[in-house]
Amino acid sequence: MDLVNHLEGRLLFAVPKKGRLQQATLDLLSGCDIQFRRENRLDLALVKNLPIALIFLPAADIPTFIGEGRVDLGITGRDQVAEHDAQLGLPEGEPSSVQEILDLGFGGCKLQVQVPEKGNAQTTKDLIGKNVVTSFTALSQQFFAGLEKEHGTAEKKTNIKYVGGSVEAACALGVADGIVDLVESGETMRAAGLKAIDTVVESTAILVKNRTTTNPLVDLITSRIRGVITAQKFVLCQYNIPRASLSTASSITPGKRAPTVTALEEDGWVAVSSMVEKKKIATVMDELTKVGATDILVLGIANSRTD
Repeated sequence: MDLVNHLEGRLLFAVPKKGRLQQATLDLLSGCDIQFRRENRLDLALVKNLPIALIFLPAADIPTFIGEGRVDLGITGRDQVAEHDAQLGLPEGEPSSVQEILDLGFGGCKLQVQVPEKGNAQTTKDLIGKNVVTSFTALSQQFFAGLEKEHGTAEKKTNIKYVGGSVEAACALGVADGIVDLVESGETMRAAGLKAIDTVVESTAILVKNRTTTNPLVDLITSRIRGVITAQKFVLCQYNIPRASLSTASSITPGKRAPTVTALEEDGWVAVSSMVEKKKIATVMDELTKVGATDILVLGIANSRTD
């Protein structure tokens, strides 16, 4: 059976084949019960329990495949979608064919303008007309064109050069006066003797689709992914509280919509169950204790379906 027959009737879902987004994406698919086996060296995997085919692509290529309608759904960085749209030079107000559905909450980074720590350039204005190296050429050209227009130097064009990797070495090697590159922790930048002087785009991993796709599985997968993300961000907090203190306790744990309250056998007491942001749970437990809550339990959430 040829590849076309394998893919017929399946939703095509593009995922990063390598890089900083890949493992978190695979963990997300696992949480959504998307079962597949990827054979060695193959960039295609058929999902066993749903009519879906996973296409493993470089994150930078995914917006192109989505935009051209070659695949229905994909996970990539917001920076890559912005670069794709900048390459197309869409007229102002015209929507991109790559539609963001969901912020996935991982892969956070910034596309920043960086210069040598001990160099002459202190602001982005100082780089106008100079050499700037990047792998995000369209975004960089768009960014510096705006600067040139703003500062009345439109005739003095900044020279944007493409480099696919090791962008941070360009200044030290004399290839560039500044660079535009992705920054996560900033350690690589500091090790190369660079400092950030401006931010072009703030990015995170996002779920995207082709704007015109009508495949109903898009909504199903979006719902599953949203459930997994919610489960990762929240825990279930359960506790007992005197009914007289319920209003105060409920303001501490309002839940996604409202806390679940159940009467206890002991007169005047209720049991409360509520979703709480994981990062706030320690403070919430302290506050509940202060208002008289007892038997406070915190439970992990494997998955969820919430509005």
